[in-house]
Amino acid sequence: MTTQTFIRSTAAALFCAGTLACAPATALTIDFETLADSESLSSQFAGLSFSNAVALHAGLSLNDVEFPPHSGSVVISDDGGPIGLSFANPVAQVGAYFTYASPVTVTAFDVLDQVLGSVTALHGSNSAVSGDAGSSPNELLQLVFAAGIARLTFAGEALGASFVLDDLSFTPKAVGIPEPATALLAMIGLVGLLAGRRCMAV
Repeated sequence: MTTQTFIRSTAAALFCAGTLACAPATALTIDFETLADSESLSSQFAGLSFSNAVALHAGLSLNDVEFPPHSGSVVISDDGGPIGLSFANPVAQVGAYFTYASPVTVTAFDVLDQVLGSVTALHGSNSAVSGDAGSSPNELLQLVFAAGIARLTFAGEALGASFVLDDLSFTPKAVGIPEPATALLAMIGLVGLLAGRRCMAV
């Protein structure tokens, strides 16, 4: 490879890196199937930290007739108060499926612990047998904030034991090159391309 070819290929790569947008992040889902019955959640899942949450297994501690899992046989429930969930790195979207005996409210907070927003379940209860008319188990509740969700609370009854949560999904924030650096890469690449053309013309 000649010096001129190397300069041109490197410059082209820098220009592309400076002008291409970041690919969208892929959503991740946790189904809780790896948890033991009645296991308290804390930091079993990398990058996530739970409080006031316990795993329930269908046919064991879970009344799956009233509170059927969305998938598999394991859900988590509020244990002694609202479930807290913190992310090691802020995420752009969070969603989960809820079956509840009283309304659930999901509240999102940013890295400064300021409220970004919240969403509340549609019914007073959506349990399979005794839920409100028109309701059905496993209602999807989700929040999306591009600024980044650092933590959430999932709140039902103050003392807990009021809902189950299954198939938690979240989308990490897209990690890209900061805008000033992006512009600089594009500029370096463009200068390199022009310099390479000039060298070839001489």
